[in-house]
Amino acid sequence: MVPDYLRKSKEEHYTPQVISIGPFHHDVYNVKLKTMEQRKLRYLKYFIRRVEDLQISLEKLVCTIKEYEESIRCCYAETIQLKSGPFVEIILVDAIFILELFWRYHFNDWASEGNGESLEPWLITAIRFDLILLENQLPFFILEKLFDLAFASHKDYSKSLLTFMAFNYFHFYNTQNIPYRPQLKIKHFLDLLRTFWLPLKRLPERDTHDEVVKHVYSATQLHDAGLKFKKGSSNCLFDINFTKGVLEIPLITLDNYSETLYRNLLALEQCHYSDKAYITDYFLLLGFLITTDSDVKLLVRKGVMENLLGNDDEARDLVKELCTNIVYVNMNSDYNLFCKELKVFYKKPWNRWQATLRRDYFSTPWRIASTIAAGILLLLTFLQTIYTMFPIKGSNRVC
Repeated sequence: MVPDYLRKSKEEHYTPQVISIGPFHHDVYNVKLKTMEQRKLRYLKYFIRRVEDLQISLEKLVCTIKEYEESIRCCYAETIQLKSGPFVEIILVDAIFILELFWRYHFNDWASEGNGESLEPWLITAIRFDLILLENQLPFFILEKLFDLAFASHKDYSKSLLTFMAFNYFHFYNTQNIPYRPQLKIKHFLDLLRTFWLPLKRLPERDTHDEVVKHVYSATQLHDAGLKFKKGSSNCLFDINFTKGVLEIPLITLDNYSETLYRNLLALEQCHYSDKAYITDYFLLLGFLITTDSDVKLLVRKGVMENLLGNDDEARDLVKELCTNIVYVNMNSDYNLFCKELKVFYKKPWNRWQATLRRDYFSTPWRIASTIAAGILLLLTFLQTIYTMFPIKGSNRVC
């Protein structure tokens, strides 16, 4: 469950819009979600029909959930008040819907005889989006248990097929094109998305003894001090580099959909990865850089940010709100070093003098020409003054 100190600001970004999964948002009176409840039951029927030839019955599936009921309940932050019967029913229906959905998506099996109910394109997108919400999850282990029971003897079955199905289903979020690894272990689907975000090569170290970063100069302040911003080529948002006065940052997009994703990933780290909060590190650093709409304008102009929210104020407010109430102990070693180097860079007077010269006198061809002309004029004036003060000997001789 999303902590109250995060949820209270933007509750809609943690609430499913078309489908509820698990006990938190299972509300029979929610009209928006009622239609999908009917589809879930139809998918349950199709799934049972699919596994009947494998000698798997509905009773076996129910018994499996009952066997692990206590473990499932322990995965949720609050005590679930539902009695055993209703709770098992919710887990069963939701889990089977996901398994049937993944099977159809993976094998493109939408038109089999008797179960040809396909999903509209917009609904497929909406379901995928709801399945990444932190409060809309099932423990992945129970999906594995049911999948193993249902397809253990199937010709297309392999031990890690379900994980591969999930990996494939959420490939849209795999912007780094991370290859699938059979040994991949995940808690749930949002945890899988966090895996897509983490650096491929290595995770920066974290030193609990490092001083907590509380302040970094804003993007505009650093730019005025001579810092150059450059769009990074990496697909990993965390791959930020600072070298010789150039801060290279991969492109980040701000829009309504990405806001939901960012908020849920931050909430996940607050709950489960407080000592490995790499996504939190990134948004804290972004929050330091963006404090005014001028900072947004600058980063958009430099190609570091894509703002699809409508105006710069909204982008500024979004970054500010993402960082509001975030609890953090320290930053990873790479970012901690960046912050120290940025402070040192800003405090060097020579960097600001160079930046002022470039901005005020060499920013355009006309200014360069004017500066050169003024320099030549100043030089000639100086020479004339010297000549007047110290005339050349013999210059007054009469021929």
